[in-house]
Amino acid sequence: MTAIETNAPELLRPVADDVRETTEIGRFLGRLERERGLTFEDYASLHRWSVDDPEAFWSAIAAYFGVRFATPPERVLGRREMPGAEWFPAATLNYAEHAVGLLDTGADDAEVAVLAYSQTRDRQELTWGGLRAQVARCRAGLERLGVGRGDRVVAYLPNIPETLVAFLATASLGAVWASCAPEFGARSVIDRFGQIEPTVLLAVSGYGYGDKAIDRRAQVAEIRAGLPTVEHVVHVAYGPDELPDALSWDELLAESGDLAFDPVPFAHPLCVLFSSGTTGKPKAIVHSHGGILLEHLKNHGLSWDLQAGDRILWFSTTAWMMWNALVSGLLVRASIVMIDGNPLHPDLRWQWRLAAETGATLMGASPGYLMACRAEGVRPAREFDLSAVRQIGAAGSPLPPEGYRWVADEFGPGVLLNVGSGGTDVCSGIVQGSPLQPVWVGEISGPCLGVDAQAFDEQGEPVVGELGELVITTPMPSMPVGLWGDADGTRYRDTYFDRYPGVWRHGDWVRFSAWGGAVIAGRSDATLNRGGVRLGTAEFYRVVEELPEVVDSVVVHLEDPAGGNGELQLYVQLREGTALDDALRRRISTALRTELSPRHIPDRIEAVPVVPKNRTGKKLELPAKKILLGAALDDVASRDVLADPTSLDPFVALARGRT
Repeated sequence: MTAIETNAPELLRPVADDVRETTEIGRFLGRLERERGLTFEDYASLHRWSVDDPEAFWSAIAAYFGVRFATPPERVLGRREMPGAEWFPAATLNYAEHAVGLLDTGADDAEVAVLAYSQTRDRQELTWGGLRAQVARCRAGLERLGVGRGDRVVAYLPNIPETLVAFLATASLGAVWASCAPEFGARSVIDRFGQIEPTVLLAVSGYGYGDKAIDRRAQVAEIRAGLPTVEHVVHVAYGPDELPDALSWDELLAESGDLAFDPVPFAHPLCVLFSSGTTGKPKAIVHSHGGILLEHLKNHGLSWDLQAGDRILWFSTTAWMMWNALVSGLLVRASIVMIDGNPLHPDLRWQWRLAAETGATLMGASPGYLMACRAEGVRPAREFDLSAVRQIGAAGSPLPPEGYRWVADEFGPGVLLNVGSGGTDVCSGIVQGSPLQPVWVGEISGPCLGVDAQAFDEQGEPVVGELGELVITTPMPSMPVGLWGDADGTRYRDTYFDRYPGVWRHGDWVRFSAWGGAVIAGRSDATLNRGGVRLGTAEFYRVVEELPEVVDSVVVHLEDPAGGNGELQLYVQLREGTALDDALRRRISTALRTELSPRHIPDRIEAVPVVPKNRTGKKLELPAKKILLGAALDDVASRDVLADPTSLDPFVALARGRT
């Protein structure tokens, strides 16, 4: 192992003295000591045990969170090799039972389970009892439509309670769920849903986005025409319009039914999540009942410190894995806040207002949102009563050091800033924080429990203190059971195990520090190779976007086939009224040279109207690069997956100029 020792960054928040008495991970440590005779001094020793002895760790997770096996497992880990690791062989269970099943007598029936806010209709709430009743009715309705184990139910729905109910009802039957947000265009939806050949489609005719009414009837008609296997369409009333030739949501839920949960094998498909589709046809990633159940119980309880009576607010659409993570708050009997619409309408403060109104204990946000609040002078903890908040979560892209300090200044040491990174592929975090880990400025606190995350160099050797490929060397339950339609597993192996046999390659560029922290430097396929030295994109953005004139930026590197430095190009989105002149170009170059190195100085700096991103906020360096190298836009990204459908057009024009 190569190790480069450097000085630790600024310690933002040490581990609290009372962590073992006041947090879920502390209580987990106590249980391990009492029942298994295992004592761990700190997070590092707990993590090492969790990856060195995965059978003991994951059996302890199942026991601690009371996983209800209909058929007990023969053992924890059968086949251990990757790909193809076999978890809890012979066991049966059901995810939905753990989300809404009665624990004892239904004493929580009158307590609120779901609060829903949108820009289409008034606030809604569901109690646990009401949620259970609707799931039972929806299950009965799906059964009347002929839905059974293994059938696919798909949803063109926003983040609303009906979507949650339909998902849990589908899971209760052992059917397979997939969803797309209604802002996606028909072609993108068909590219996704068409792979899994659904029999039932749930859809809305439109929705409100800020102060705009969005009509989706034409898109639904096109989706129906493009999915020949669909036998039934269910219209969820959301807005004023109707869908023709569709069963209404009320009709689907017209008859009562039993709250039942069909036991399925641990690896039985629960849902299909889709990759972004910005670098090729979206992958249909199959996640299992048991894998998501175990992973989310561990994540939500031990990392996010959620427990019964807590409340999670984290804006997401139904096309992002954070929707699945939000829904899984129910697994630990926390209530959830569902938000639909424009997250910045009527202003940046809306999400903080909702956190105050709902008494959220975990507030999740994108780093871009936190940095925008910082830039605009929002003072959330001073403007709103956020005294219930114990954690601020951040995921989706790297959070610059200034963002760490802003959260600490606003909320003080009593609130844990938990920055994480993971992805759709594992439907959870790979690196993040927890109450048992310190927080360092500019660094994620470390690998998640049960995740043997490391950085590998090109020879497949682990490195510390320098950038490398983010890999996982030990299986974890929420790794996909496969890709839909990939019968022999070829595409699955080519996606995750192409470079290091038997080792999962995630596709991120990461640096792990000697003291345990991690820095995600961007996607490894978008890293910049300057004369043989690889540079991460995230550090560029941290420097450039601190300049007052710059709103956003994207950097690409066009390699020199002869092995030279190539051409480093930086594209900036400027504040209104700002022009990109030679003086500003010099300021940008000077900042990069001073704070990073001379290698980071771009060969070209240009202004663009908007930086290309997908709908979850990830910058699209690779599609922009491919276009600049001559690829057609339609071959590298569908406009439907772009946050702004026109954002790649300037790169098409620039490519014409290059040729």
